[in-house]
Amino acid sequence: MVVSHRYDFQRPSIKRTEEGIATMSGNIVSVDEESLKSDLRELVRKTVQETLNALLDEEADEMVGAERYERTAGREAYRSGHYKRKLVTTSGEVVLDVPKLRGATFQTTVIERYRRRETSVEEAIIEMYLAGVSTRRIEDVSEILWGAGVSAGTVSNLNEKAFESVVCFVKRI
Repeated sequence: MVVSHRYDFQRPSIKRTEEGIATMSGNIVSVDEESLKSDLRELVRKTVQETLNALLDEEADEMVGAERYERTAGREAYRSGHYKRKLVTTSGEVVLDVPKLRGATFQTTVIERYRRRETSVEEAIIEMYLAGVSTRRIEDVSEILWGAGVSAGTVSNLNEKAFESVVCFVKRI
């Protein structure tokens, strides 16, 4: 009795995902780096947004003296919804749900009042300007880096503030 071992060699199949992230050919997997990078950027941005919103909610709970829908005798204020506010971070533009309170003024320590950009973003804008990048070009670069452009006027205002700080520092000597 003769036993033969036969193996069918087939062409490796190619599987593509709808997003175009990975392709598979036999045992070889290739990854679309641009799609992966953009997905990671979006994941980080969403995580930053969720974390900041959770911190804002915690602060509101502390100021009110009770959690949402909790009835306690020690309650100092009541929640009255929230308003949306945009903040440009190094991870991109995030939308914050800032709590509104009835019976108290909500003041957060997470972000400064009226601040629209993270301090590190403002510092990067000033550094670009000092490196000789034009205000119009900074508009384009900031849109690419953080997903939110800054106007040429904003760049000029930030640099004016930085210059005032330098003048104050020099005058103290």
